[in-house]
Amino acid sequence: MGGTRAVALLALGSFAVGTDAYAMAGLLPAIGADLDVSVSLAGQSVTAFTLCYALAAPLFSAVLARWGTRTVLVTALLVFAVANAGTAVTGSYAGLLGSRALAGAGAGLFTPAAATAAVALVPPERRGRALGMVLGGMSAGTVLGVPLGLLVAAGSGWRAALWLITGLGLVALLGVATALPAVRGAAAPALRARLGALARPGVAVVVAVTFTQTVASLGLYTYLEPVLRQAAGVTGAVPYLWVWGIGGVCGSLLAGALVDRTGRPALLAVTLLGTLGGSLALLPWAGAAPGLVLLPLLLWGAVGWAFVVPQQHRLLAQEAPGSAAAVGLNSSATYLGGAVGSALGGLALAQGLDARWLPLPAAGVALAGVLLHLAAAPRVARRDSGPGPHPTNDVTHGGGAADATAAKSPERNTP
Repeated sequence: MGGTRAVALLALGSFAVGTDAYAMAGLLPAIGADLDVSVSLAGQSVTAFTLCYALAAPLFSAVLARWGTRTVLVTALLVFAVANAGTAVTGSYAGLLGSRALAGAGAGLFTPAAATAAVALVPPERRGRALGMVLGGMSAGTVLGVPLGLLVAAGSGWRAALWLITGLGLVALLGVATALPAVRGAAAPALRARLGALARPGVAVVVAVTFTQTVASLGLYTYLEPVLRQAAGVTGAVPYLWVWGIGGVCGSLLAGALVDRTGRPALLAVTLLGTLGGSLALLPWAGAAPGLVLLPLLLWGAVGWAFVVPQQHRLLAQEAPGSAAAVGLNSSATYLGGAVGSALGGLALAQGLDARWLPLPAAGVALAGVLLHLAAAPRVARRDSGPGPHPTNDVTHGGGAADATAAKSPERNTP
C-alpha cells in the first residue's frame, strides 16, 4: 500500500478518536440526567479521558519501546473500542469515569504513534501534509462523527452514540491490522527519552505553549453546550458543532500545506494562538445578532486544530535524537491541557460562574501562551545557536529525526 493510502488508514483511526473525544461535550446533559449527576460533574468524565490520554504513552513507554508501530496502533485501538463499549453499558458514575479513563489511555497510545508513522510513510517534503491528514481525520470526527453521534443519541439515547463510536474503533482496528504497511523505527520512545527531550529548551517551549493552547481550547469545548445556551440562546448544539468541526477540518488540512510552503511553523503557531484568543474573547457577546456566534465558532475550530500541525512539525524537524520522543511529549501536553481546562471549567461552573463568561478566562490563557512564546523565543534561539549541529524551529524539509529513524532502524512492526 502506498504512503498516502497508509496515512488515510491512520486518519480513519484519528476519526474514531476525534468522534469519541468531542462527542462527549454534547452528551453531558443526557449522561448527567441518566446517572443523576450535574453537568459539571459529568464533565469530569472528559477530564478522566483527557488526563489518561496525556499520561498513557509516557507511563507505558518502557514496554511499548520494544514494540513495533503497528502493534502499538492495533493494541491502542483495541483498548479504545473495549473502553467505549464499557461506557455504553455502565450504570454508575464510577463506571463512567473508569471507562472514560481507559478510552483516553487507548487514544493516547494511538495518536502519537499515528503521527510518527505518518511522517515515516511519506517523503520529507510531504510531512506537513501527512500530519495535517492524520489530524484532519480527528477534526473530521467532529464534523461528521460528533453530529451523527448526537443525532443517534437524540433518537436512541446517549448509550447508542457510544456503541456507534465503538463500531468506528473496530473498523479502524481492522484496517490498521490488515492493511498498514511496515513502519521502520520504534513507535513509543522510552520515558527517559521523553524527559530528556523536555530538558532541551526548544522542546520545552513548544510543549509549554501547546499546554496553554489546549487548556483554553479543549477545556472550553467541554462546556460548549452551556456556553452557547447562555451566550447566544442556543437550544440545539448540533449545527454549531458542525460549524466548529468544519473549521477544524479546513484549518488542520490548510495548516499542513502552509507549513510546507512557507517553512515558518513557529511564526504560524504563534499567529494561530493569538487568533484563538481573540475568537474566544468574542463568544460572550456573540448573541448580539442572529447567527453571529457562527463566526467565532468557525474561527475557533480552524485555528484550534491548525495549531497542532506546526507544533508537531517543529518538533519532528529538529535535527537531534529524540524528536519522536518530543512529539509524544507534545501529544501528552495537548491532552493534559485539555484535562486541566475541563477540570477548571467544571470547578468554575460549580462555583456559580455564568457559562456565558467562561470563554474569557480561556482567552486569557491562550494569550498567555502567546506571551510565553514571544518571551522565550529569543532565549531559545541564543541557546540553540552555538557551534555545531543544533535544532531549528523554522524548517520545512530536510531530514528530521523521523526520517533518520526510518532510514537506519530495522523494521519492528509485526504484531
